[in-house]
Amino acid sequence: MIPMTLEEIARVVGASLHDVRDARALVTAPAAVDSREVVPGGLFAATAGARVDGHDYAAAAVAGGAVAVLAARPVGVPALVVGDVQIALGLLARHVLGHISPVVIGVTGSVGKTTTKDLLAQVLERQAATIATDRSFNNELGLPLTVLRADAATRYLVLEMGAGRKGDLRYLTGLAPPQVGLVLNVGTAHVERMGGGLADVAEAKGELVEAVAADGFALLNADDPYVMGMAGRTRARILLYGRSGKAAVRAEDVRMDGRARAAFELVTPSGRAPVELDLIGEHQVSNALAAAAVATALGLGVAEIADGLNAARRRSTGRLEIVERSDGITIVNDAYNANPESMRAGLRAAKALAGARRTVAVLGAMGQQAEASRARHAEIGRLVADLRFDVLIAVGAGDPLAMAQAAQSSDQGVAVHTVEDVTGAIRLATALLEPGDVVLVKASSEIGLSACARALAGA
Repeated sequence: MIPMTLEEIARVVGASLHDVRDARALVTAPAAVDSREVVPGGLFAATAGARVDGHDYAAAAVAGGAVAVLAARPVGVPALVVGDVQIALGLLARHVLGHISPVVIGVTGSVGKTTTKDLLAQVLERQAATIATDRSFNNELGLPLTVLRADAATRYLVLEMGAGRKGDLRYLTGLAPPQVGLVLNVGTAHVERMGGGLADVAEAKGELVEAVAADGFALLNADDPYVMGMAGRTRARILLYGRSGKAAVRAEDVRMDGRARAAFELVTPSGRAPVELDLIGEHQVSNALAAAAVATALGLGVAEIADGLNAARRRSTGRLEIVERSDGITIVNDAYNANPESMRAGLRAAKALAGARRTVAVLGAMGQQAEASRARHAEIGRLVADLRFDVLIAVGAGDPLAMAQAAQSSDQGVAVHTVEDVTGAIRLATALLEPGDVVLVKASSEIGLSACARALAGA
């Protein structure tokens, strides 16, 4: 955060000052929407959620070091009162970005955004000061919070940009216009909100490359026809990446080791170099290529890119996070979120990791799948059977039952169980697990199966 006085911030966001003794008090640290994450010199943004109202924590935030609270009403402590806290955060982020000069990199896609962002950040921060989205703070609140962590020393600003509806990316890119726009893929995540079809998802995701200026770069996945269809929607220079031979940044000689980690020869316009990823799953090759494409567009050489990818480690929890128990049981926590594409990738990664070991899938619902939801869950059930998982525990009523029924009817020998909720999943999985098992836990975040993964990992 660049230092700003409270009166300067008030002018930028159109706020009135309440309970402020010194309007020239400086905010020198980033903003936070969680009072527990406030740092001295920062700003606390009091947002009202479905279960918690940040205004109730204003005093605690100031006691924890916040200079003031960005709020929708007076809160009895120093506050900048605005009509809409979310909009005010965006205005403040846009102002700060206008006073510093990082290269803004926007990353979007239906799956893989967070992992790709984490890989890219680890490549770039070896070269210069880099700020990247924390966790998956990729929406209209998270993006401003990321921007407000940047300062004059920041060279690269890596912004994960999520889109739940058409127009979301147009709003986010309006706050932080990207010099580089990266589109990973088009899948069924949020398809219900976007219109119901993949073409609707592509229309929404393509808003990112529309926002890139003519002297910037649009990085498109050559392996995804919907992403390739965005080429006509951008004025920017186009750089293709993927496993296709037509990609300028591509992977050759892809292979997997005994721990389900991919290795390949990275090919870029500057040459070739070997890459050995520390992340499990063959789908990580695409994520690594996407990061490599951004780095290539920014002028990094192939050796620098490969070194960064080889040194990169998993940073975000709940995404193919592996915990090895003392009894030889391996928990694969992929419960941060789920859609058909990520569910398939997670199942294949866990099966590859297991090799000849016994495999257990604890799976819950995939949200926002529109009218095709039941059929898509059934497809996942059939895949569980086709991959020869030994046990399936389907968690919840409705669509997970379709998953269970499809796995059962495939007659591939999978032992199928159904439970009502997360508590039931923990209880049953704990009873069924045997030493040496590999257990995948996955569902959309609202199901709460991350609690099951943590319980099993700590057992």
